[in-house]
Order: sequence, then structure tokens, then C-alpha cells
Amino acid sequence: MIEKRNDWQERLSPRVNAIAPSGIRKFFDIAAQMEDVISLGVGEPDFVTPWSIRESCVYGLEQGYTSYTANRGLPELREEIARHYADEYGCSYDADTDILVTVGVSEALDLVMRAILAPGDEVLIPEPCYVSYQACTILAGGKPVAVPAKIENEFRITPDELEEHVTPRTKALLIGYPNNPTGAIMTRKDLLAIAAFAEKHDLIVISDEIYGDLTYGGEKHVCFSSLPGMQERTILLNGFSKAYAMTGWRIGYALGNKAFISAMTKIHQYTMLCAPITAQIAAIEALRHGEKYMKKMVAEYDRRRHLIYDGFTKMGLPCFEPKGAFYIFPDITSTGYTSDEFAEELLKAEHVALIPGSAFGACGEGHVRCSYATSIDKISEALARIENFLKNHKR
Repeated sequence: MIEKRNDWQERLSPRVNAIAPSGIRKFFDIAAQMEDVISLGVGEPDFVTPWSIRESCVYGLEQGYTSYTANRGLPELREEIARHYADEYGCSYDADTDILVTVGVSEALDLVMRAILAPGDEVLIPEPCYVSYQACTILAGGKPVAVPAKIENEFRITPDELEEHVTPRTKALLIGYPNNPTGAIMTRKDLLAIAAFAEKHDLIVISDEIYGDLTYGGEKHVCFSSLPGMQERTILLNGFSKAYAMTGWRIGYALGNKAFISAMTKIHQYTMLCAPITAQIAAIEALRHGEKYMKKMVAEYDRRRHLIYDGFTKMGLPCFEPKGAFYIFPDITSTGYTSDEFAEELLKAEHVALIPGSAFGACGEGHVRCSYATSIDKISEALARIENFLKNHKR
């Protein structure tokens, strides 16, 4: 008779045991049990998806569009994505072979890692960065290699910093600009230098551009695959969650050469099969007629950006002025608290939820991430509460 074992944790996959739970969810869970909480932690637009986009979905349901689609997504959606990148960035993607529609950008990131990584392959990841980057690398059997970006360089990464971490096992570079959590962007000059580095070391570049439409102050997003010689080696990730306020629709896409997209599709067809048809129909409408709504939302984010930047600066918490996305990353080292301590004590004392910078990598310690994807009134009240906390709780 086989003896029963109760060591269930040890019997889990070592890769799963190697990753920590999301540092973001912890504070959401605490805040959910409290009253009168103002959240600056959610990386989600506070706008409702524009009506014309919702209406297209309703119409599709009325017409009975409830079936599977092709694994790669509706041909009409892939054609709209290809047209958008041709018109906006001068990129030429074949809708039949170079585009995969996914269940959010999160699925696209997971597919990329599983498609390209062999056990032990290293991925250079500038930090601070989105919490899923390291986890998805580990789950695919790869090794994430953190490359700290510095506040004195406005959290932009440089080839010299990358050179310090490249090894013979380095296979890919994963970049996410505009950046979550810092709000940093990379200029064309910056990215050309990164492109030269990638070519020098023959790296695959994974470019997460989900915040590409959210830039401010006259800055325009530079699509990495539009740079000379980069489209062939780049897997570009994007979606509709942030720019069109469509987080719950779970609709994203990946662009890349035929080999990359075919490999990702092979995994996708065995796991997700296809993205929901209703979300794909809504995404078509977003690309065709959603720009005017998106621009209005971006203008409102810009107004909030100025308010929150001025607020933190005036209360003595140094900030890099964000140029993209909808986050700000103030330095809280002067308070004497660690990032986690600051977030926990602020939540308890003033009922303001934000995310410790350490959740986005070790070099995020000493900072906190605040989202300004919430109303002006809530941002103003949150700033007043934070200022009160600083007066009464600084160590």
C-alpha cells in the first residue's frame, strides 16, 4: 500500500514555487475590507468603454455572433491592426501571418516567453517594471536578469547599463515604454541606441507598448519595430485595455515575424483557442472609430498628471515628472519608511491605497506607485490625506 503524503506544497511545480504572489494584489485585498478608501493603486482607467464600442458588441450579440473565431483572430480585426500600424508608424505587417489576437496583453506575454525560451535562457528586463515580466519568464523556464534604470536618467535604460548584464545565455530583451510603474518614455534617439545593442548581440526584442497611446507634453510614442532593421527581430505587444478603457474585455495582440507568430499561435490554439468574439468585434470598432474618445481620455489624464505631480512635489516627495502611461513614482525615502511600510501605514492611517515600489523590482524600493486613472476630486482628497500622513507619521 502506498503511503499517503501531505506535503502538497513541495509537490507543486518548482517554477510556480519560485515566484511570489503579486505585490499589487496584497494591497487591493486589504483595501477591499476597509471603508472610505481612495485607491491610487489600480492600473485601470476609471472611464467606461465608449458607447459606440459597447454598442458594436451589443449589435454583434443581436446578430448571433457567439461562435469561435480563427485561432489568430477575426480577419477583419487583424486587417484593422495591420492598417493602424501602417498608417501610424509605417510598419508593414501581413494580417494573415504576422498578427495574433490574444486574451489581453498578459496572454501575449506568456505566449512569447513560452515560444522563444529554452531552460536557462536569460531575458534582460529593465526595472522598475510591470510585475508579470519576471514571473512569466520564470514560468517559461527562463532566467530574468534585472537591469536597474535610474531616476537621474528619468528611468530610461541605456546600452551601457544593458552591457553590464549581457552574457552568452542572453536571448531576449524585454522593454515596456511608456513604463509601468514610472511613467517614463524612451525617445527615438534612446531607442535607436537600444536597437543597435540588440543587433550587436543578436537579441530578440519583446516590446510591450500597451501604453503607447498615452503620452503627454507633445511627446509622441516611438514604435520599436518601426526602427530600421528592428521589425524582423521584434515581438510587439499591445491591446485595447488602457487607451480605450477596455480592461474587462481582455483583448490584446502580438505582432512579429511569421516564425514567432506561428509558434505563439501553436500554444494559443491548445490553451485559449481564440479571444472572445464579442471582444474582437468591439476592438474593430475601437480601431475604426474610437480615436476621438481615446484623445478625450488622454487629455483628462494629462490634467490629472499635472495635479498629482504638483501635489507630491509641494509636499516634499521628489518625483520624476511622468511623460506617459498614468502612473507617478514618488520617492518616499525621506520618510524613513520602506516602500511596504509606507504603503501599509498610509492605508491604515489615512485610507489611501497605493503600491510599494518594491513590487516592481528591487530597484523600486524607496518609491511608491500611484495611479492617476481616477477622478480629480479623489486625487485631490488623496493628496490631502497623504500630506496629513507625512505631518503626523514621518520617522
